Amino acid sequence: MTQQMSRSSSDQRGDADSHILSVAERGIDPAPVTATIQATATTTASASSQPPASSQTFSQDFSPEFSPANAPDDVSSRHARHAARAAHAAHASGSSSRGGVPRRSASASSTSENAREWLLWCGIPVLIVLLMRVFLFGFYVIPSGSMLDTIEINDRVITTKLAPDLIKLQRGDIVVFKDPANWLQSESSMGGDNLIKRLIGLPGDTVACAGAGQPVTINGVAIDESSYLKPGVQPSDFAFNVTVTEGHIFVLGDNRANSADSRYHQDDGSNGLVPISDVLGVAIVRNWPLNRIGRLDSHHEVFANVPNPA
Repeated sequence: MTQQMSRSSSDQRGDADSHILSVAERGIDPAPVTATIQATATTTASASSQPPASSQTFSQDFSPEFSPANAPDDVSSRHARHAARAAHAAHASGSSSRGGVPRRSASASSTSENAREWLLWCGIPVLIVLLMRVFLFGFYVIPSGSMLDTIEINDRVITTKLAPDLIKLQRGDIVVFKDPANWLQSESSMGGDNLIKRLIGLPGDTVACAGAGQPVTINGVAIDESSYLKPGVQPSDFAFNVTVTEGHIFVLGDNRANSADSRYHQDDGSNGLVPISDVLGVAIVRNWPLNRIGRLDSHHEVFANVPNPA
């Protein structure tokens, strides 16, 4: 085809030369004719060098991205399809990886929520108990038998710390107090420097007993202590008479035969009295052992007929 096109071009040039000669012989300017012939030859060569329009259309219709299923499966097409599939897989993998981040974030958020719930349902109650332990209640183990049978050895008791600051002390209260004047040398303590006894006399009261077989009197009135004294024990084996000074209380154990209480310390400088400022609380509940759990009775009724001090 190229040879034919060359011959055709040569023939055309020959015809053009003959035409030029012929025109020249006739005295006519050959330039316009030459330009026309050259333009025609250029257009013909350009058209011959390009593929047919149908070929271009076929190439576009069967590109790798849009080729139909029955298109020729040449190497380029296969490579293009593999590349497209790899790109799609990479995109899907990236989407999956990006999708994993929220899942990890959700897991971390769930852990944080669990921690907050634990603090809410466990931490806050524990904090409340600790605050109550520090400001409201005291917990003690009783190592001695001075309060038998009301409180037995190794019983555990709970006291309210609101007394005596916010709750007034009353006759009959079971009080826990700090050792006022080395009482612990003659009695087992509750651990540390603390003791437990029953309050018998308030400031201004005169507490007395005539001796074995005689009741205790307060401001001249005898009291019946049988509701809390250990059975078979006398109110006091010996006589005493003490006037309670301001800011102090007079205490006795329920097991009078084995209690180094106010009766035994009348020579300690305070006449056997306990400063109210040393009172740590009033025992209200026995919380151990399980078969003895219950309220500790103050027996305020025993002192109902006691007159105020003169």
